[in-house]
Amino acid sequence: MLKIEISGMATKKKKVRIVLVDDHEVLREGVRALFAKLRPEWEICGEGTDGDQAIALARGLEPDIVILDITMPRVSGLEACTRMRKTGLKAPVLIFTTHESESLPGEVRKVGAQGCVLKTQAARSLVLAIDTILGGGTFFGGPDQDEAPAEKRPDRPKPGMLRKRRISYAT
Repeated sequence: MLKIEISGMATKKKKVRIVLVDDHEVLREGVRALFAKLRPEWEICGEGTDGDQAIALARGLEPDIVILDITMPRVSGLEACTRMRKTGLKAPVLIFTTHESESLPGEVRKVGAQGCVLKTQAARSLVLAIDTILGGGTFFGGPDQDEAPAEKRPDRPKPGMLRKRRISYAT
């Protein structure tokens, strides 16, 4: 059996405590289902819907990692991360967002987060990102993308553009 190790990735399966903060319940449910299927040893130990709750949960629960949406009511994920760092909270932060832009990786690094994953890439990238960050690395891309936004990648449609798809129906 071939064992592949990637530098900066956690390779042993261990219990991982995660705080998940996103204002969309359906998204939190989807992440929980993804972890249950792919990493049952991971535990979502706290959930919130805004940045203030993220800070309180991180302080009270001392998780292994915090996953933050960028756009939330009251306090954004970027602002919550900034406040967490200013108050000395050490848990690594992964930004989870629908907002794809050229400036995103720089903004995420600036606030002290260890990575970002686009929600459209969650099924392929979320577990990999968490493994990488828990292993001491950073994650600003995915298995099939680089850090360039869609408009800079020729194989991807520009935001707002639809791909042509051929749909056939069995009759």
